[in-house]
Amino acid sequence: MIQKKTKIVATISDMRCEVDFIKSLYEEGINVVRMNSAHMTEEGFVKVINNVRAVSKNIGIIMDTKGPEIRTTATADGNKIQVKIGDKLKVIGDINVLSTPEQVSVSYPSIVADVPVGYVLLIDDGETALKVVEKTADYLLCEVQNDGTIGSRKSVNIPGVSVNLPSITEKDKRSIEIAIKYGADFIAHSFVRHKGDVLDVQKILDEHNSDIKIIAKIENQEGVDNIDEIYEYAYGVMVARGDLGIEVPQENIPGIQRLLIRKAVEYKKPVIVATQMLHTMIENPRPTRAEVADIANAVYYGTDAVMLSGETAYGKYPVEAVRTMAQVAKAAEVSKLLENVIPVPFKDSEYDTTSFLAKQAVKSCSQLGVTAIITDSVTGRTARTLAAFRSKSPVYAICSKEEVARQLSVCYGIAAEYQEFTGYTTNKHKAYFLKALDRLTKSGHIKKEDMVAYLSGSFAKGGGTSFLEINNAGQVLEAGDNYGVPVE
Repeated sequence: MIQKKTKIVATISDMRCEVDFIKSLYEEGINVVRMNSAHMTEEGFVKVINNVRAVSKNIGIIMDTKGPEIRTTATADGNKIQVKIGDKLKVIGDINVLSTPEQVSVSYPSIVADVPVGYVLLIDDGETALKVVEKTADYLLCEVQNDGTIGSRKSVNIPGVSVNLPSITEKDKRSIEIAIKYGADFIAHSFVRHKGDVLDVQKILDEHNSDIKIIAKIENQEGVDNIDEIYEYAYGVMVARGDLGIEVPQENIPGIQRLLIRKAVEYKKPVIVATQMLHTMIENPRPTRAEVADIANAVYYGTDAVMLSGETAYGKYPVEAVRTMAQVAKAAEVSKLLENVIPVPFKDSEYDTTSFLAKQAVKSCSQLGVTAIITDSVTGRTARTLAAFRSKSPVYAICSKEEVARQLSVCYGIAAEYQEFTGYTTNKHKAYFLKALDRLTKSGHIKKEDMVAYLSGSFAKGGGTSFLEINNAGQVLEAGDNYGVPVE
């Protein structure tokens, strides 16, 4: 496996999720598996989750929700409706009415009231555009902007219009309950527009006493405009460039991507860049130069993770796609300029001991030759803070819970592993660190002559990080019981 710091999320379908297949992707560098609830049954979810866990308990699992989407209804004859530029047709909002060449019906009841004249409806990811030229109390009269087709149950985007739909559908609720039941690690909630959408998911998780984390998918301008409040309540964010590229002018996507990554660093939370990163490799064994540059630029911008969709879900070259992404990410990490690294800002409320010590630990890698940072982790907070500073040396997070280790699978530069922890006393705390250091040296991740930084806390759960020690790995191991840590 290529030792890169940028994490890779791979979308897996239950139609292709054999243990050997997932293992081959894991060996090439995936850290997280994503499942799309729009295309899977409960039986399919269970199959994927069981096979992923059989490969490694360190792989994170994300389940997508569908979110508040609009779709066309089924066509009356089951065939696609052919439209020509300049054609006029009516659009109504009634899920119970079939679509015809004269009148297209969609699943959003308020579409006539909410969409003004002059706005454009984009059907099937923008394949067909309809401009509203007139409206009555009953329908929108639209003019077709290009030759195309309108099929059954195709997506409908309305750029610039705030869609007043519930954040969570009944299908979404069921998907979240399945994720809780079978132990997924993340919910990637689609079309998050504001903090309320995040809180709607959190409410369901709280009702089931679940510690699953929420990744907010940003897919429209409203989500971009409210990004600060979204980061306050979500565990992390996904830059979902598919629908985002339809909802906002496409020339704005690079700037939005950079903004969302910068905000992630500011809030010390993970960010995933997604959609069409290696789209060519669905059908071809090699990427385009533009796709290579796209991945590299995401890394240069400072993303935590990059994502593959169709490339691994149903593409012809899934293993090659993961290998390519890992190789490009690793090369970009080496070649990125330090002066372009995003500084981590400190607001008064955030300038706490953990952030201060994490910053010094990362600085020690370049200024003191520290080759690795080790932190023990109960909640993952210290490790996530270290990830925000984008250390050039690896960070090993030794977690007292398997779930916390997997929650760190989307965080830049964090190698997280579960290690059983029996309590916060001086001897047990010291033994925990020594056991981890011994394992890391025996596995070859750390050499005995290496200088390592150790970040930990002096108090019990909830006390936070309170000290940073820098020492020679071999000397610490040789000292054994005589090695002291400042734990009360």
